[in-house]
Amino acid sequence: MKSKIIDWPTFIGAFFLLLAVTVPLIIFPQQGQEYVLAAKDYMTQNFGVIFMIVGLGIFLFLIYVAFSKNGHVKLGDKDEKKEFSTFSWAAMLFCAGIGSSILYWGTIEWAYYYQSPPFGLEGGSQEAIQWASAYGIFHWGPIAWAIYTLPALPIAYFYYVRKKPVLKISEACRPLIGRHADGPLGTLIDVLFMFGLMGGAGTTLALGTPMIAEGISSLTGLEVTLGLQTAILVVCTVIFAVSSYTGLKKGIKVLSDVNLWLAFFLLGFVFIFGPTKFIAETTTNSVGLMLDNFFHMSTWTEAFGGLGGFENTGFPESWTVFYWAWWLVYAPFVGLFIARISRGRTIRQMIIGTILYGTLGSILFFGIIGNFGMYMQLSGSFDVIGVLNDQGAPAAIIAVLGQLPMAPLMIVIFTVLAIIFLATTFDSSSYILASVVQKQVESEPLRWNRLFWAFALCLLPLTLMYLGGLGTLQTASIVGGFPLLIIMILLAWSFMKASNADIRASDDYEPKTINLDSRKIRNRLKRKKDSNDQDTRVG
Repeated sequence: MKSKIIDWPTFIGAFFLLLAVTVPLIIFPQQGQEYVLAAKDYMTQNFGVIFMIVGLGIFLFLIYVAFSKNGHVKLGDKDEKKEFSTFSWAAMLFCAGIGSSILYWGTIEWAYYYQSPPFGLEGGSQEAIQWASAYGIFHWGPIAWAIYTLPALPIAYFYYVRKKPVLKISEACRPLIGRHADGPLGTLIDVLFMFGLMGGAGTTLALGTPMIAEGISSLTGLEVTLGLQTAILVVCTVIFAVSSYTGLKKGIKVLSDVNLWLAFFLLGFVFIFGPTKFIAETTTNSVGLMLDNFFHMSTWTEAFGGLGGFENTGFPESWTVFYWAWWLVYAPFVGLFIARISRGRTIRQMIIGTILYGTLGSILFFGIIGNFGMYMQLSGSFDVIGVLNDQGAPAAIIAVLGQLPMAPLMIVIFTVLAIIFLATTFDSSSYILASVVQKQVESEPLRWNRLFWAFALCLLPLTLMYLGGLGTLQTASIVGGFPLLIIMILLAWSFMKASNADIRASDDYEPKTINLDSRKIRNRLKRKKDSNDQDTRVG
């Protein structure tokens, strides 16, 4: 029976935890907001440095793995071809990992940094404007995509090399926790991952929905209300539910390809018909500034803030720690998804491709749309910061697009793109949530299972949207991401332990690719288990 495929403890545990958090926030919104903001302050002030150390550590670890013998391991059989073309593969991983958030922050994030810059700089100064463009690229750059990639290593390895038809975080931790992966500990790991993903999803949907509402308001004259935002959220949910229900190759792949081509058109239009020279030079300068100061930006904690007359701006906690926590929340999901679509690639190709394509995509959005808005501000053509401070970020984003030639058409494209970005992120999310609550996934998760989690994903966003406030949204990510710090370390350790053992036992080594024979691996593991059982009986 199909119901026996479902891992009911994980299914019920994740859904119960979602309700346990959502219902009190609905009944006691004011108190709920106060509690989660207090939790955010506690997390960022006491553990923010841990997020930053782990983020940089993950990036360095992946670079090592990519160019080590482990990076040569092929995900699949020796003659297996890549399941997806490079374009479709890059499109799916980018759309799954980014969502409409890049349209939101890519357009307006520079304005926050310009007003409240890092390193104690004066707001609105010449130094502030340079960092304003560079910091967005940094936050959405190599470390972000490295955090996404780490969980893909053990998951893809067990799925394609050891031929375990299970897409679970607990399964990827099996080399360390052993048989406990099948017990309460494994269930707890999977439930925490699912809850973190739903919290991060709530942040993305609750940020993207008001932006889409502003776009519709600009085009139709309708007033932006909670009713309009709720209707948009429901429509987006239906779209990604249908896509998830259709499946990976027919729904998610097609939607991701359409999304990427539409994004290329929007970016190309802004670059050609906007201040082309300014955009090109500013983006190049920002990338250079970020690369030149990469380690400084990765480790800046404002250690002297509040002491000896130094100002405590809270910049690292409000931005870098928030982003690293947000990426951590999404990492197991994106990692699961990247693992699922990477059949036929080597570990190195998966690591370098994800970090490279993901970072390049983020640079394009921040460099083109973000710097277009910055040009409007600096040239005096349009007061972006004034609109941001008076009317909020969604209104400022749509107002920036309103300065383009053929503005109504561009706002239509931007709004449609935002809807599709949401859909491509959350059809992937529901697909992975459905995979995690199944005991095995030979090809696709059950359709009713995918559909259930598609609609479950909109519960927390609706709550967050009615609660309001960016601080509440940030807290959802930081609190949800904290337990994943430990899980990420376990995943890295697990991958190295399993792959090193298999490589040492394999006699099928080639200079460019290591093709591990899954049958030999299974026989070796069985012999090892039998030996351990015998030792236990003798003892």
